[in-house]
Amino acid sequence: MLVMVVHGLLWLLTLFFTPISFLPSTRASVLTELITPKARHLNLLRSALQRQSSDFQGDEQWNPLDDQGWSPSVQSSNKGALPEKAEGYLQVFLDGGLNQQRMGICDAVAVAKILNATLVIPYLEVNAVWQDSSSFSDIFDMDHFIDILKDDIRIVRELPDEFSWSTREYYATAIRPNRIKTAPAHASLNWYLENVSPVLQSYGLAAIAPFSHRLTFDNVPTNIQLLRCKVNFQALEFVPHVRELGDALVNRLRYKSDGSYLQEITDSNVKHAGKFVALHLRFDKDMAAHSACDFGGGKAEKLSLAKYRQVMWQGRVLNSRFTDEELRSQGRCPLTPEEVGLLLAAMGFDNNTRLYLASHKVYGGEARISALRTLFPLMEDKKSLASAEERAQISGKASLLAAVDYYVSMHSDVFISASPGNMHNALVGHRTYKNLKTIRPNMPLLGQLFLNKSLSWSDFRDSVIEGHMNRQGQIRLRKPKQSLYTYPAPDCMCAA
Repeated sequence: MLVMVVHGLLWLLTLFFTPISFLPSTRASVLTELITPKARHLNLLRSALQRQSSDFQGDEQWNPLDDQGWSPSVQSSNKGALPEKAEGYLQVFLDGGLNQQRMGICDAVAVAKILNATLVIPYLEVNAVWQDSSSFSDIFDMDHFIDILKDDIRIVRELPDEFSWSTREYYATAIRPNRIKTAPAHASLNWYLENVSPVLQSYGLAAIAPFSHRLTFDNVPTNIQLLRCKVNFQALEFVPHVRELGDALVNRLRYKSDGSYLQEITDSNVKHAGKFVALHLRFDKDMAAHSACDFGGGKAEKLSLAKYRQVMWQGRVLNSRFTDEELRSQGRCPLTPEEVGLLLAAMGFDNNTRLYLASHKVYGGEARISALRTLFPLMEDKKSLASAEERAQISGKASLLAAVDYYVSMHSDVFISASPGNMHNALVGHRTYKNLKTIRPNMPLLGQLFLNKSLSWSDFRDSVIEGHMNRQGQIRLRKPKQSLYTYPAPDCMCAA
């Protein structure tokens, strides 16, 4: 292992300091791509590699969370039998990625309950970024969903024939009286009773589009909050093939194999199960551009991201008003793979750590994650753990790829996300609900530490450890306007 680490360090240094003119011409174009996103914290990187090859590491970083005196609520979300007759059908159209849609599904169930409406299985819009056309039944176990909620609301897989005209295309071609297009963000219960209930009574069907973040988290009856919790933490279960692939990946992370994809799990090797960290690394071009931060890719990268901002948002990005230093000191820049690696190394995870990379696509490619891979040579992902044949059902489908990552992350010993976002929020909330260790990077602290180019490794490590003492899954009670999907206590949990 020492040889691997030293070799990796030498490779990195050669890569960063060898002029292009001295490299073979057949490889120059490839290495130009690799060199573009340069490591930005070489002193810390060198120290981290040397430390990992020589220092003794304890196991405190792997310790599970102590009992915090909170447990999932066992209160019923159902206040008696369903009314004999529903007011009509509720149809919602959900945009965004997997986790934004997940939250929308939870809210749709709650709104159906509020209105005494029959919920039509939500329609998932084609994601504008990933172009994924996966439907609800492609991602979630529909039978399980309906069965778990059967005592709470009525659910149908599709509208009856008399409403077969109610399609996405129908609402896209003209103004329709039964479509609610102006639902405000975080609308109150009264708003739905005053604006949607009359539509149900008049037409027998209300279609709400768009429907993301359209229900408040405050001043909501306890049974409605509990119902949202029930949907998120019990009813939304991934389809069997996603769970089966997820279980296979988890097993391969925990049990060292002989190099083959398939390995029988026996009583003898279960006793020697290993631990692993799941890292959600959202570092796509969309996020990099919107942050307006400098990620070390030089003038070409800055120009590329500026052009992207102009195309996507006509240049109207709030962060672009600030300098890179101002943004970093405020913790408004997503962590790069290199910076996440240094954070984990400072917290005691050594180069024997199994690291699962939960990521769809990293802006900058392999070059961007080379420093992270050198720090953690046992880093794996879906492609390295499963064959193309095993991945066939999820290949090219962003929502299913994210579903597998979500599943594996929920089964990891430690989870960390490089930046806030819907995946981060969903997993932080779900893992809090199950009292699982989850590192929340202290972004302002890390931004300031990484700006200090003269900082020693020991000072960096001490600051990181101190700054993350209470950011590893400790219960945080939800405050007004905060999401119960991120902060499930006290709405979804009971204090002992």
